[in-house]
Amino acid sequence: MPQTETVLRQALKERVRPVLFINKVDRLLRELKLTPDKMQERFLKIITHVNKLISNLAEPEFKEKWQIDVNTGSVSFGSAFHKWALSVPYMKATGLSFKDVIETYSDAQGQEERIKELAKKAPLHKIVLNMSIALHPNPKQAQAYRIPKLWHGEVESEVGKALISCDPNGPVIFVCTKIVIDKNAGEVAVGRLFSGTVRQGQDLYLIGAKKQARAQQVFVSNGPKREQVEELAAGNVIGLVGLRGVFSGETASSVPDIEPFEAIKHIFEPVVTKAIEAKRPSDLPKLVEVLRQVSKEDPTLVVEIDEETGEHLISGMGELHLEVIENRIFTEKGVEVKTSQPIVVYREAISKPSAEFEGKSPNKHNKFYIKVEPLPEAYAELFRRGDISSSLRFKKKEEAIWAKLEAAGMDSKVTRRVKETFEGNMFIDLTRGQVHIGEVIDMVMDAFDNVMKLGPIAREPCVRVIAYLADMKLHEDAIHRGPAQILPAVRESIRGAMLNAGPVMFEPVQILQIDAPQDYMGAISKLVQNRRGQLLEMSHEGEMISVKAKLPVAETFGLTSDLRSSTEGRGSFYVVDQLFEKLPFELQEKVAQQIRDRKGLKLIEGIAMPAHEE
Repeated sequence: MPQTETVLRQALKERVRPVLFINKVDRLLRELKLTPDKMQERFLKIITHVNKLISNLAEPEFKEKWQIDVNTGSVSFGSAFHKWALSVPYMKATGLSFKDVIETYSDAQGQEERIKELAKKAPLHKIVLNMSIALHPNPKQAQAYRIPKLWHGEVESEVGKALISCDPNGPVIFVCTKIVIDKNAGEVAVGRLFSGTVRQGQDLYLIGAKKQARAQQVFVSNGPKREQVEELAAGNVIGLVGLRGVFSGETASSVPDIEPFEAIKHIFEPVVTKAIEAKRPSDLPKLVEVLRQVSKEDPTLVVEIDEETGEHLISGMGELHLEVIENRIFTEKGVEVKTSQPIVVYREAISKPSAEFEGKSPNKHNKFYIKVEPLPEAYAELFRRGDISSSLRFKKKEEAIWAKLEAAGMDSKVTRRVKETFEGNMFIDLTRGQVHIGEVIDMVMDAFDNVMKLGPIAREPCVRVIAYLADMKLHEDAIHRGPAQILPAVRESIRGAMLNAGPVMFEPVQILQIDAPQDYMGAISKLVQNRRGQLLEMSHEGEMISVKAKLPVAETFGLTSDLRSSTEGRGSFYVVDQLFEKLPFELQEKVAQQIRDRKGLKLIEGIAMPAHEE
């Protein structure tokens, strides 16, 4: 299923070894009434498909090593609903076989009792847990090859060595992977302890939030169960209570100035936004609290709370995702809300290199000269594959990143001058002999980040932009080159350069898999084409068809109900992939104008949007 591919892709990106459990085997016997040969054929097809995905997605050193195989015990089969499972090692140890499974479902009479008997002989939890114990490496083995991928600090430093060896005597380094709300304990930050030993009452520093917090309680985290303990050593999955302000992806440490772990990112970006407000004004403070809580529990949701305008925005993967969140806010938290129509989040990009643009500070004493160009496909691919972090400030020698950029075609002299990547964009400092650059470079990068978040056409995020700082003239006196002077000058310069570089709007596009009986092929084809979509491929399996189609997210609103009505309730769809593509030329100006009207932007800081060139 598409979700399996998504999860596998994310796991392999973080160097997590996969094992496979094939579920719903009972349905092959009860509903499809497959013969043993046909079942074997079905299993082989799934295993081959998963191995192909591992070959395509894993890094070269793991492609072969991590292939799954029935004989090694890295594949098990079963029914989660009926609580039984089987694997080759377990069958050898107990003498059970698929014959027992087939007999269990052979006759409707007495079937329930036989299923219970099978679940006693081959309990699901035992088989899956044994598979994990036998095949998943322990933290000491795993951290040796996973840390260089997840953490961008200096591996040879004291902290780096403690992380790689999973040292219980090293500094405490804990990464929160999810927030669980407990009725008694409150917020529990659950995650892995990569280094050190954490103790009850210990003070930790939250690197992202830049503040101190105290671990009031320490738990061993066993899924829904938690056991309180005095202290826990590196390698454990733990729960900490008392870390106020912690969020999913936060790094907490006993040493304040370490490099944080890479943020936990969903493979897709949020592309649909809704404004949300409480039905009753008296519920407003509660809504703000609930939104903060929901965004901690679901890292794929982005919540923006604008204290000045009082507007609350929630951004998610699609219309359905946001509907589920709205429903949760009401059923779990008891706050009645109303939401706006969904808004699509577009992206801004450029289509050609710009001329060099000058930006002057308000006091006219500082000048910056910046040019921009579209990010080449080879570099974009490095971000997509996760070879280079899409948001990273280069604080030191980044030999590994330089090598990857050179392999992608960047000149070796230029690679040494890359200062940062920000959400898939890149900033390069080409200046020479600047005495005061150390004082201003962080401000220059802050201004670059700001323009990349709020592009020049319609204040939407930017993608695939490289900005080069070609030259600058700074005032001798430090008092005349503070943030109030530097930030506007750099922003003005980058925006001017982008407007000169053939700015274009990109729209989010989703690749969907639509499953339905084959009689409805015509209806599905019509549905896709009416929504500016295109059919990519189609496959048959028995009476069912599986269609892959590409649809702009702006055209997916109401798709669920339209698909149900055109397939008489028998069609369903999943999101397989998501990407950004150039908005059709005839819609560019119209969409940009609509966004500007919605945001109250009449002109782009005094510059009308330039005419597009095809």
